[in-house]
Amino acid sequence: MTLICERPKVGPHATAMRARLAEIMGIAADRVSVKATTSERLGFTGREEGIAALATATLVTP
Repeated sequence: MTLICERPKVGPHATAMRARLAEIMGIAADRVSVKATTSERLGFTGREEGIAALATATLVTP
């Protein structure tokens, strides 16, 4: 998961977020990635009016 926001800083919370997401999905925490980026002060996220999130899942069938 990638969060797009100017604030708050995600780094101090990333481990807890990974653990909770893993718990929700029923997978190991080492299979979950949480990172953040800024939009360089552009758009609603840059004006600190909200936070955007992108999530990608890889599914493998036997």
